[in-house]
Amino acid sequence: MTDGEDLVALYKRLEKVVAQDAWEGMADDIKAIRALKREKNAVILAHNYMTPEVYFGVADVTGDSLALAREAAKMQADVIVCAGVHFMAETAKLMNPSRIVLSPDLQAGCSLADSITPQDVRDLRKKYPDRPIITYVNTSAAVKAECDICCTSGNAKKIVESLSVSEVVMVPDEYLAQNVARQTAVKIIPWHGHCEVHEQYAPQEVAAIRRENPAITIIAHPECPPDVVAQADFAGSTVNMSDWVTEHHPRQVMLLTERSMSDNAAVDHPDIDFVRPRLPCPYMKLITLKSIRRSLETMTHAVEIDETIATPARRAVERMVAVK
Repeated sequence: MTDGEDLVALYKRLEKVVAQDAWEGMADDIKAIRALKREKNAVILAHNYMTPEVYFGVADVTGDSLALAREAAKMQADVIVCAGVHFMAETAKLMNPSRIVLSPDLQAGCSLADSITPQDVRDLRKKYPDRPIITYVNTSAAVKAECDICCTSGNAKKIVESLSVSEVVMVPDEYLAQNVARQTAVKIIPWHGHCEVHEQYAPQEVAAIRRENPAITIIAHPECPPDVVAQADFAGSTVNMSDWVTEHHPRQVMLLTERSMSDNAAVDHPDIDFVRPRLPCPYMKLITLKSIRRSLETMTHAVEIDETIATPARRAVERMVAVK
């Protein structure tokens, strides 16, 4: 199959979620990125919140942040491009220290990761000296380095209970901590960080959606407020959400998370009616085909982590991975 034929087939899949007038420029960038990947022995990791032209057009691995980093470690590539926000690129570098890891746009940060600093963690350690500190993977490497173990939204409960203690501190997402606390007997002391996308969902909105769509299935990310999660039919990480849709195949569904995930899921499940959420992540949207192309052409921006931070941060991630 030629590149031209491949792109024709690709747009056939994406035509319901990508405008025709935007596709011509996208197709040129996709062809250039694919050529650059071959030239530089590079792979692209794309988070579930990437737009469809990135997610389906150039990604080699797709998934949540930890899955991307773990899969990258298995790939024989000299260069890893992280199509996601900066903490994801740092996590990829932690797990692939000998590879070049590129972040296409240094402005692609995260409101949740920015809600806590290493000093905040040190202060928590003084306040709660005997409690393990669990950090959500959505944090900087410097914050991870101050914590005992990482977790994801998919394995948070398992990580909490694996420590065999009665009380833990969990940073930085307050809502994730509260949602996990409802599922376990372990007391969880939360931090006050929030995702600026997920915190905007409200129970009144969920109720209105159900009134307008009586047969709808609503799936929430655990970064949503607990009163929103309580009204959902299912709650889980982006991977859990995707797996649930594939397994249960609802006729109509709404994913209470970042907007592009619904577009990507709709491409994979064209016979399911996805009611689109209204909220994009402004940081994720900085990662585009053009920024990825520029990153590979100029080999910017290379992620570097001082080893005094990388070693303890990597240990926190590896401790999580070791929990079965």
